[in-house]
Amino acid sequence: MKPGNQTSTLEFLLLGLSQDPEHQPMLFGLFLLMFVVTVLGNLLIILVVSIDSHLHTPMYFFLSNLSFSDICFITTTIPKMLVNIQTQSKSITYAECITQMYFFMVFAGVDIFLLSVMAYDQFVAICHPLHYPVIMNPHLSGLLVLVSWFISFSYSLIQSLLMLPLSFCTNQIIKHFYCEHATVLTIACSNTLINYIILYILICVLGFVPFSGILYSYSKIVSSILRIPSTDGKYKAFSTCGSHLSVVSLFYGTGLGVYLSSDASSSSEKGMVASVMYTVVTPMLNPFIYSLRNKDIKKALQALRAIFFLGDKFTCFSILR
Repeated sequence: MKPGNQTSTLEFLLLGLSQDPEHQPMLFGLFLLMFVVTVLGNLLIILVVSIDSHLHTPMYFFLSNLSFSDICFITTTIPKMLVNIQTQSKSITYAECITQMYFFMVFAGVDIFLLSVMAYDQFVAICHPLHYPVIMNPHLSGLLVLVSWFISFSYSLIQSLLMLPLSFCTNQIIKHFYCEHATVLTIACSNTLINYIILYILICVLGFVPFSGILYSYSKIVSSILRIPSTDGKYKAFSTCGSHLSVVSLFYGTGLGVYLSSDASSSSEKGMVASVMYTVVTPMLNPFIYSLRNKDIKKALQALRAIFFLGDKFTCFSILR
């Protein structure tokens, strides 16, 4: 069949993580569980930050935005994957694929920028504690989040618009479990040189700048912590940024493994496993990392549990009366 722009009836085939029918029930149960845990865990973080007035600070404002982005991030890929497994269908329409690709890039970009913003927040809190309330004021905090969303939406819009002129043949096979941008480009029937050039330029710029900001912030943080005379002071300072550093390491470690490792190409089995790590596992682990390593979050969770427990007791008592 000759290459042609057949977007009105075009469908792609998502091969998924495994083509073995015996593996499908296990994959469905596993990813459904991870999806539910991710959504509930991040919703709990948002709820706790919203209810507890002690957490109405820039750091937890950024954290609640990160949790919201993570919920949206995993929702762009896993529900479609679960539906395909349940219906034993691998198809995804052209419109669904472009839409999934667009929102995936949006929320991945928001995660990247928010992690950089949170690193800057940690830098100001540890290196300039006396000026922290002045520097990280509500106006700047809101502006940083707004800019993060704006840049991510703009970047995704550019990449998605560049996909529209491309031609695809019918029944194209995508060797992935979602419409990953670089993988979709490989099955285009038309010239994709401009797409690749702009893709890697934007990835380098939008990936390098936030990551450089994170490295700079933590270099200053470590230098400042090492100058603290007491061991307890050093431990307290390190524990303050420990949760965020764990999330940054997990997200960038697995993300860079997909795009930089020669063994983890987007169409290989290793590449898909690495993609699962940063698209599914990382958003799922973020609430646990912040709740287990953060004393403020743990106190807020205990207070929230006490409120619900007392509320249940009061309800039962009222019914008995």
